[in-house]
Amino acid sequence: MQTPQHRIGSGHGARSTADDVLGGTDLSGSTAIVTGGHSGLGLETTRALAAAGAHVVVPARRRAAAQEAVKGIDGVETDDLDLSDLDSVRAFAERFLASGREVDILINSAGVMACPETRVGPGWEAQFAVNHLGHYALVNHLRPAFARGGARVVAVSSGAHGITGMRWDDVHFERGYDRWQAYGQAKTANVLFAVRLDALGRDAGIRAFAVHPGSILTPLQRHLAKEEMVEAGWIDENGDPADPTFKTPGQGAATQVWAATSPRLTGMGGVYCEDCDVAEPARDGVEGGVHAHATDPAQAARLWTLSAELTGVDAFATADAGREG
Repeated sequence: MQTPQHRIGSGHGARSTADDVLGGTDLSGSTAIVTGGHSGLGLETTRALAAAGAHVVVPARRRAAAQEAVKGIDGVETDDLDLSDLDSVRAFAERFLASGREVDILINSAGVMACPETRVGPGWEAQFAVNHLGHYALVNHLRPAFARGGARVVAVSSGAHGITGMRWDDVHFERGYDRWQAYGQAKTANVLFAVRLDALGRDAGIRAFAVHPGSILTPLQRHLAKEEMVEAGWIDENGDPADPTFKTPGQGAATQVWAATSPRLTGMGGVYCEDCDVAEPARDGVEGGVHAHATDPAQAARLWTLSAELTGVDAFATADAGREG
């Protein structure tokens, strides 16, 4: 089976930074929304986009903390958004729509990883709800604001999508919770979301990408004990980085910034990217790549249907919604 999942020779790599990939790009006049844009990779993404001239909106659950984090970065505003609360998601989107602005770039960078079992909304498993369903609802509510000249949506996934595909018989882990299986499913959902969004939105100029930022020490690890990270070889006993393959936050933010802005991706979409390039299909014994369960159009369509049922919103429903690709 043919796949668009092949490197295109971007000229960048694992050690490129967000500033490197923008390299002289002028984003003046464009508007970007970056969820989680006040912390970790999201903050580096916000800084880089704003430095290139974009106006960046950073919606956050803790708005005061977000305001403090982005203080001093020109061209950035904050707003309230709790991705675990669909009313909050809708309210943020309504405020943005009321402003009359268009969205050129939307980067879904916020997320949680390997948290203790947590239930949100009507009993949804929190990692699936926050990492996927909240962003699904956000994109659908913002549909009228996507720029008429085209827009890019970037779903920040992870190599952890390889842990598991969708657990269709128990999406919310009602029959036993495993924090890493739940994280892996949420990251698979991020990739499938990009596949389906691109299929539904491409005729309107909306292109979607999923990205693996690489391994980086950020606040995302807040739910992991120090001992666990030492045992995994991520840090040493002093808490310092111990794995030479880990990236800096600036390097980690590079792939999502590249996916959001690179002219090399013009006319493309629905692909999973890593190290500032389109990723190859995963192969046994080879590090990286994207697993087939995360790029299957049929599973992507199934997830979209489930997400629409759970959230009650589907702004991309069209007569040709059954078209795969």
